[in-house]
Amino acid sequence: MSHTAHIPSHRKPRRSASKLALRAGVAGGVLGTIAVAGAAGPANAEPVTETIEMPTLGSLDAGTGLASAVAASAEASQQEALDQSLQSREDAALHTAAKEAKKAKAEAERKAAAERAEKARLKAEQERKEAAERASRDSARTQLSTTSTSNDSGSSSSDSGSTASQNDSQTQAPSGSAAAIVAFARAQIGDAYVSGGTGPNSWDCSGLVQAAYKAAGIDLPRISYQQSSMGTSVSLSDLQPGDVLYWGSRSGSYHVAIYVGGGKYVGAQNPSSGVVEHTMDWDTPSGAVRIL
Repeated sequence: MSHTAHIPSHRKPRRSASKLALRAGVAGGVLGTIAVAGAAGPANAEPVTETIEMPTLGSLDAGTGLASAVAASAEASQQEALDQSLQSREDAALHTAAKEAKKAKAEAERKAAAERAEKARLKAEQERKEAAERASRDSARTQLSTTSTSNDSGSSSSDSGSTASQNDSQTQAPSGSAAAIVAFARAQIGDAYVSGGTGPNSWDCSGLVQAAYKAAGIDLPRISYQQSSMGTSVSLSDLQPGDVLYWGSRSGSYHVAIYVGGGKYVGAQNPSSGVVEHTMDWDTPSGAVRIL
């Protein structure tokens, strides 16, 4: 039996009848040759005392160990192929996970960049609005200064008329909505002035006016120049309690207050004064509007 023959399985292969007969013939021929040689020897030859051990058919079973080794080798090869397959799958899974992680990181960075851009846009828009409001206030102050200078020459002649009107106003008693507005405004005297304040313990000028009118059930805009654009214009010599006083131009006022009668007004003046009550001549307003 050839040692290089392929053994398909672990089972011991069956020997064919032809191979067994051939091997038996070979064994018989060897024995016959030995017998003839013995007969042809000299008569006085010593008898043969040694025997030659011939391989038996059973000794051929040594091929079983070879079959086992081949089977073990095949099993090892199969296991190695399985290990390589598993490794390939693990490598593919790691590669896919790395791609997904990279994609997720890129998306997160894109969203973060978009959020930063939006914040920058909102900040720039807010700064633009604040700059426009400051420019509007500066323009109103400039216009007021110019108007005050031009009216200085006629201020003396009008003082007597304003005084008489204010004296008449002292006898007026606010009623209805005007009474509610005046009462609310005076109740806040002593509160702090805070830019953008809308109460309940701190105010800016337009925040106080808006809240006072709200107490009477009337909604006003939030900004001073919007409030002074409401209602109808009235002369400072014909004021009534509840009228809105403004400083600057009517459509571009930078400060407002509430006339409370008796020649006085209440307003959130500035951070150092807070909400105060002053006479009209303490800081004469530019004009007034009547909304009631």
